[in-house]
Order: sequence, then structure tokens, then C-alpha cells
Amino acid sequence: MPVGDDSIDVTIRTVRAKNRHEMSEHREATRKYYDEFSHSYEAQRRPNEPHGYHALIDDLEIGLVAKYGTGRDVLECGCGTGLLLEHFATFARSAKGIDLSPGMLALAKERGLDVVEGSVTHLPFPDESFDVTCSFNVLAHVHEIGHALREMARVTRPGGVVLAELYNPLSLRGLLKRFGPAGKISHATKEDAVYTRYDAPWIVPRLLPPSLELEAARGVRIVTPAAAVMRVPILRDVLWKLEHALADSKAAMLAGFYVAVLRKRS
Repeated sequence: MPVGDDSIDVTIRTVRAKNRHEMSEHREATRKYYDEFSHSYEAQRRPNEPHGYHALIDDLEIGLVAKYGTGRDVLECGCGTGLLLEHFATFARSAKGIDLSPGMLALAKERGLDVVEGSVTHLPFPDESFDVTCSFNVLAHVHEIGHALREMARVTRPGGVVLAELYNPLSLRGLLKRFGPAGKISHATKEDAVYTRYDAPWIVPRLLPPSLELEAARGVRIVTPAAAVMRVPILRDVLWKLEHALADSKAAMLAGFYVAVLRKRS
């Protein structure tokens, strides 16, 4: 072995160990954040507003999963309290969920859902277990997003679909979130307490493992400027129709939530 190879090898191992330690600390911070958030998460979604902001977001996401997952096996990575997974279970052959937060999962289990604690970067399932693997509002909080996408691809069957939702920096929502004041999840903690990334739609192909290819995209929250406007009856109805009409168009490139539809190669 040439002189110096040992020192290079030691340096590489040191860097890798440091990265693993940092990732472990990040996961623990994220778990703590969402455990705290679990106490107010559903209350903040205003369940008494069936045509409100969160109902709009959920409807577009649920509809996309239904398109690919009806009668099939579905996994939701980062299922939280199970609000979406509960809908998936009504049309999927099977619907399972994982989440990093025990606090969130406690509420999902109360709904009778099939959920386990786990990370999207280390999914506790065998290869090729699902027809559809989806993740909403989660990948934006994952440092090692490439690893997460590889894991989602691993547990998806050939010919199946991965639905990966990213936060879009090109959107009005992205600008407001990145440069505006951080919102609160509790009296003591704000949204900026957790790592958040923004990935432009055109870099998505660079994030993908070789087994996945971009097939389509859905835009969620394209023209809705703020959640509060969905409490204005007439404006709410107009925005609801516009969001559904534009979701699968080229306007998806401007959506606050950009959902990449990724097909696993056969």
C-alpha cells in the first residue's frame, strides 16, 4: 500500500463517522420536534373546515395516491397521526405507515391503522413489498434525501410507483416560508427548529436512484397565496377549482408542494 493510504483511509472513516453522528442527532431532533407537534397537530388543521386549506391539500394528495394505489399495497413514509393513511386504507388492498415520532404514531394507532416506528432512510420492510410508496411533507426534512429515495425505491415492486413530495423554492409558499417569520407549533417552538430543505423541480432527476424515472408531477398549492384565504367562502370555491384544474398541468412547476411521480423500472 502506498505511503499515505492509511492516513487517507483514517480520514475517510472519521468523516463518515462524523456524518453518521450528525445524521443521528438530526433524526433525534426531528423526532423530538414532531413528538411535541403531535399535541397540537390536528387542532391546527381545523377539522371543522371541510373545504378549508388543509382539506384542499389532503384532497389533491389522496386523489393522487388513489390514482395509482386503488386495490394495491400502499406504504406511507411519514404517516404522522394517520390522517391521510386512514383514507388510503379505504381504497388500497393494504395500507401501512411508518413515522419517526412515537407521539404522532400513538394517534395513528388509536385510529386502528397498521403503523410502525421507523425512518424513511431505513424502512423496516423487505425489498419489493409495495406497489405504491408515498411520502408527503416529510422528505423536505431529510438531509440524506437520496438515501431516502433509494429506500423508497427498494421496497417498491418493479413497475410500481414512488410519490415523493418536495418543497418548491420557486413557489409563493416557498418564498414566504424561507424569508418570512417562522410559524409556531407550540408556545415554545417554531417551525425553524427543524431542518427544512427546498428542491427545485428541475433538480429532481439528479436526486433519483437509477431504478426510478420521473413519469409525471402533481402540483399542490399553486395559486393559493395563504391558508387564511380558504376561509373566505367565494374565494375558497374559486381557488379549490383552480387548484384541481392546474394540479397536473405545467403549472405544477410553481406549486408550493411538488409531487414527483416516479416509476420503478421493471
